[in-house]
Amino acid sequence: MKVVVQRVSKASVTIAQKKVVSIANGLLILLGVVNEDTIEDIGWLTNKIVNLRVFGDDSGVMNTSIKDINGEIIVVSQFTLHASTKKGNRPSYIKAAKPDVAIPLYQSFIKQLEQDLGKSVQTGEFGADMKVELINDGPVTIIMDSKNKI
Repeated sequence: MKVVVQRVSKASVTIAQKKVVSIANGLLILLGVVNEDTIEDIGWLTNKIVNLRVFGDDSGVMNTSIKDINGEIIVVSQFTLHASTKKGNRPSYIKAAKPDVAIPLYQSFIKQLEQDLGKSVQTGEFGADMKVELINDGPVTIIMDSKNKI
């Protein structure tokens, strides 16, 4: 399971020209799932995300988490995070999980993230053509892969 975590001052998701979710200060998370992902991957990632100290403290040092600032989160599914570009110029998405595997894991990720955060998170729509708009604050962008924990 791979995530791209972006600290944002605002973010939104639009589907079919209708803004479906938006947040102010918080995190935008792009989530990619592979067939080998498990509940353990979810627990490891969500714990890391909610405790990730990427927000400024009173001294302006990145020393506080999303929980500390009571920030908001948007999660967007993105199978292209597992693209392989080893051969040619057209990315291969063969490693990305098919919807029958990915959707339950995506939903479990959201539930676990809400539990770890202690409040609801916003989401895009799995498989939809989404327009994601954000102002990356910093910029701060962290990439985590549950298969590279060590």
